[in-house]
Amino acid sequence: MPYHIAFDISHKPRGRIDENLTELRDYLNSNDFICYNYLEVPITEESLTPYDILVFVCPDFARISSFEINTIVNWVKNSGGGLLLLSHAGGDKGRGSNLSEISEQFGIIFENDQVLDERINLGIENIPLISVFNIPHPITADIGTLCYRSGSSLSIIGSGAFSIADSNETSEPFSCPLICVSEPEKGRVCCIGSYELFRDKIGGGFQCNNNPQLAQNIFKWLVSDFRMELRANEDVPVPIPQTSISAQKLSEQQEISMPYTPANNRSLDLDFSMKISKKSDLVKLLKIFQSQINTIKSTVDKLIKEAINSDDGIFELEISENNQVSESSQMINISEQTEDLMIDNSEEISKQDIEDTILQEEPSLTALPPKPERLKKDERELKPPPKLNTKTKARSKNELKDEKEGLKTKLSSVQDLLKFIDKKHSSGKLNDDEYVKRSKKLQHDLKKTKKRMDIIDKLLEK
Repeated sequence: MPYHIAFDISHKPRGRIDENLTELRDYLNSNDFICYNYLEVPITEESLTPYDILVFVCPDFARISSFEINTIVNWVKNSGGGLLLLSHAGGDKGRGSNLSEISEQFGIIFENDQVLDERINLGIENIPLISVFNIPHPITADIGTLCYRSGSSLSIIGSGAFSIADSNETSEPFSCPLICVSEPEKGRVCCIGSYELFRDKIGGGFQCNNNPQLAQNIFKWLVSDFRMELRANEDVPVPIPQTSISAQKLSEQQEISMPYTPANNRSLDLDFSMKISKKSDLVKLLKIFQSQINTIKSTVDKLIKEAINSDDGIFELEISENNQVSESSQMINISEQTEDLMIDNSEEISKQDIEDTILQEEPSLTALPPKPERLKKDERELKPPPKLNTKTKARSKNELKDEKEGLKTKLSSVQDLLKFIDKKHSSGKLNDDEYVKRSKKLQHDLKKTKKRMDIIDKLLEK
């Protein structure tokens, strides 16, 4: 009996099953699961009904609303849903998201850090190999080591949640939760600080070590006993099958499926048959159709609003009949790794420090030159892409305050780590060399963080 997995794509995920998680998708589809792109805004319990598992793959500068969070929590607890939350280095702060607002409902949060290991890794410190499994659990069964690429650590903040995999003793931060689980009422929840361990064709990605086995273990465990019973009794509907169309083939697919006809002769031909045995099944199906129509309408409305409010120009691109244009746009991406604060080692706060904090670079398009005269049909050329220019923009006080709050959290974490290694050193569990090394690094982080906070305080006083 196949179980159905909804991969959210309405909150700007970094991972998509038709783009960079295709290996994971194909693997699951061949192992008693069916993967779907889930585009629902807002998420409702009704739209979640056909699915057994919901997955958020690192939302990127997008937030889940409080209404949606309540919906998801109720669906997990009352309908036995399985929830998988995948983050990235930097956690919510680094990604501009709020996965922790969901996970904290189950006693787990994502930390604003990155797990590094200079000794036990796959060639680079941000791809540590993890082998610390706390207790026997179905998710870590038959797993020797895991490649934890570009991931954050987690923390347990409530009863009922526990860690099943921790960072190594040689890692920074060390001995911290990396995979946490919870079983609230009828449902199940799994949180992991790295989505990249399931990415296609990268070092430390899906094909690394035991990562495919881990994926299978996770999704099998996320199907709760309650959900199995619902499926066995056919008490929940099956999602409508989807046809996957890649972005590169979208225009070609549209040409094939919608051949050109004169405007006054176009017609809509809907020719299909459907067998429905019960009135209740028909009602459920119509509600699903209605939900999808509402989702499309909501998405189109948002796109129209964004287009109206956008400050960017709209550029016309002329294409020769004998040439094809592939996707080649210059993009500015947020770095996939968290960076250390850019502060020198001196105690004094310089004027340049403050200016660097005030100003941040933002890309902007320079004005295009006047449009050339229209060329003859056989002489048309592609216009060169617009050049990128950078301008500085002053940071607002709210942004500075938000950064200060994040620094306070980091300061507290570093201080707790210092106390922790002091305790381990005193008990003899940490040798002198390792203690000096870790203590020195933490003291350096503490010094940088305090200096950054002093800079922000001076700016806020202005």
